[in-house]
Amino acid sequence: MNGFALGGGLELAMSCHFRVASENAKLGLPEVGLGVIPGYGGTQRLARLVGKGKAMEMIFLGGAGMIKADEALQWGLVNHVVAPDQLMTKCNELAAAIAKNSPTALGAAIRAVNAGYEPGANGLAREIEEFGKCFGTADFKEGTSAFMEKRKAEFTGA
Repeated sequence: MNGFALGGGLELAMSCHFRVASENAKLGLPEVGLGVIPGYGGTQRLARLVGKGKAMEMIFLGGAGMIKADEALQWGLVNHVVAPDQLMTKCNELAAAIAKNSPTALGAAIRAVNAGYEPGANGLAREIEEFGKCFGTADFKEGTSAFMEKRKAEFTGA
């Protein structure tokens, strides 16, 4: 996020697995000043990310509840804050680091973490299920072989 992430822009950002902001980012949900509430999961995701009290404060204050990037980092709304000229560099570094890992395992991790936030779902049971599914995959075989052979794994996503 670089600059303003307000309303739908912040709601879109909150739907991402994690967020990176530049130091000049300002985040907020001003919808109550327009006579409506944050939509697109805004009320639910914000509370899960920053806690109920902080979410209520930010939502109830509307435009006056806009926060800067450093505060968003303290609240857990963003994962990283960097200088504006380093924003794309940081995002590319994170993407490159993620891309080195098993696509199969990454997908399983996403499903397991998300299950903990699904009403009626048992996140721990999903974790156990996804963990078990990883065994026997080509990525598991490649990852463990590479580890034993002291080389970098080359994953195929199978």
